[in-house]
Amino acid sequence: MPGLPGRFDFVRLVFTLLQEAYHLTASIDLDECIERLYRKELLADTVIEAICAKAKELLMKESNVVHIRAPVTVVGDIHGQFFDMIEIFKIGGFCPNTNYLFLGDYVDRGLFSVETISLLVCLKLRYPQRVHLIRGNHESRGVTQSYGFYTECARKYGNANVWHYFTDMFDFLTLSVVINDQIFCVHGGLSPSIHSIDQIKIIDRFREIPHEGPMADLVWSDPDTERDEFSLSPRGAGYTFGAQVVRKFLEVNSMSHILRAHQLCQEGYQVLYDDRLSTVWSAPNYCYRCGNLASVLEVSDTGERYFNIFDAAPENEIHRGEQQAQQNKDGQSPVIDYFL
Repeated sequence: MPGLPGRFDFVRLVFTLLQEAYHLTASIDLDECIERLYRKELLADTVIEAICAKAKELLMKESNVVHIRAPVTVVGDIHGQFFDMIEIFKIGGFCPNTNYLFLGDYVDRGLFSVETISLLVCLKLRYPQRVHLIRGNHESRGVTQSYGFYTECARKYGNANVWHYFTDMFDFLTLSVVINDQIFCVHGGLSPSIHSIDQIKIIDRFREIPHEGPMADLVWSDPDTERDEFSLSPRGAGYTFGAQVVRKFLEVNSMSHILRAHQLCQEGYQVLYDDRLSTVWSAPNYCYRCGNLASVLEVSDTGERYFNIFDAAPENEIHRGEQQAQQNKDGQSPVIDYFL
C-alpha cells in the first residue's frame, strides 16, 4: 500500500527516540542541572546528550501551533548573552513562578550560547507547561556553523558532539504559539504561502530549516512600513510584509495581534500598524557593543500587553574584552550583520 513504509519509518523513529530518552535520562537530576547552570557551570557532554534526547521526546508531541493561556512573559532574541538572560529572570521572576515564552535565536553572537540553551532546555523539561520555546532562524545547522555556536561548542568541549546534540534537537522546536487565541507569536513573520494558521499545522518541521518556503518565511520574514504587501527580503531568505498583509492575516484567523522578535530594536521594542504587530528584542547592548536597550513583553491574563525594558547586566562589563578577543580569534567580523 502506498505510504506505509513512511508510516513505519516514523513509528520506528518515535520508538527509537523513546528508547534513547529513557536510557539516557534515567539518572539525570534536572534540578541539579538547573542549579549548576544558574551558576554558569557547563554540563557534561553525556548530560547534554541526555537532555536533548528527552527534549526531542517532549517537543515531538507539540503542534506546529501551540495554544497557551496568559499570563505569560514573552522573550525575544537572546543570542548567547547568558547574564542578560539571568537579568530577565531577576526582573520578570524565576521559573516556575513566571510563565515564559521564548521566541527563538538562543545561540550565536554571544559568549555563552552553550550555557544559555542548556538552561532553557532544562527549564523546558522541568516545567513543560510553563516554559515554551519557539524556533528561530539561528536554530539551524547552517547559521550556527557561521555565527559562533559551532565554534563555541568545539572550544568548550573539544569536539562538535554537543553541537550535533543541540542542532538535532532544534529540528523538533515548534514554529509558533498563540496566546489566549488572540496573539500570534512567531520568530520572524508571515508568509505569502500561509493564510490560515491551519496551514502552519501541516508543515513538516522536523528537519533543517529550508532556504525557502513557508517554514523559512516564519523564521526569516520582517515587517516593512514602506510596503503594504509582500516583497522579497534583503536578508536573502523570507519576505518583508506590510500593513495590509497583517490586517488580512489577523482578520482571517480572528486574532488581534502578531508578536515576533528577529530584529534589533534600539529601544528594546517596536509597535507597528496601529498596534497590530510588535517586535520584542531581549539582548541588551547586542554583541556587547550596540548600546541598545532590551525588553520582555508581559501579557496579563486578560491579554493586556506591557513592555518591561531593561539594560545590560553589569556582569557583561567583565567579559567585554573577552568577547572582542574571542571574536577576533574565531575570525568573526567586528561589524555586526544586522540581517542575521
